[in-house]
Amino acid sequence: MARQDDRNQPIHVVHADSFDGYNQPNTISTFKGSVLINQGTMKLIGDIAKIYTAKEDTSVDHIVVTGTPQKRPHIEQIDDNGNLMTGDADQLYYDNVNGVAILTGTAYVHQQNKGDARGAKLTYNTQTGYMVGESGGAGQVTMTFLPKQKPLPPPKHGAPATPPAPAKPAPSPSAPASASSASKE
Repeated sequence: MARQDDRNQPIHVVHADSFDGYNQPNTISTFKGSVLINQGTMKLIGDIAKIYTAKEDTSVDHIVVTGTPQKRPHIEQIDDNGNLMTGDADQLYYDNVNGVAILTGTAYVHQQNKGDARGAKLTYNTQTGYMVGESGGAGQVTMTFLPKQKPLPPPKHGAPATPPAPAKPAPSPSAPASASSASKE
């Protein structure tokens, strides 16, 4: 699941080399060149991003991110437990209204401490973590489930609660203490 407050955050186009469009209802704005879009902890990265606004206002309805074979579109988001979800595909479609990311074309999603999935199309609900994979008839879908993390064993022979204080050297019994050595302690 995504961080619960991410959907309440504004969507920022943090970087693009150029854009065309305007912020009006029912419009498309196109951003090109090393595009980075943030919403809370969610990041969308790609070569081209098209932001579609809602019909009734200027809120974002959905975003389509595309790239090149060398720089595929990428999505990442941190959940409330601090686990990172990452995904890569030939195209990312992010439905801002419902919080659903659809990754198509050799799609891959990795969920930290949970596992990963591959397929021609992966639909990931950013609010619940629920995922659907499809092969598209050109292969198969795969999924890896990670085992439950075991707690670390206690240290061998027990660890002392506090480190022992350094030992002070014992005074030499043959030499009487002088005034100068007494002042050093």
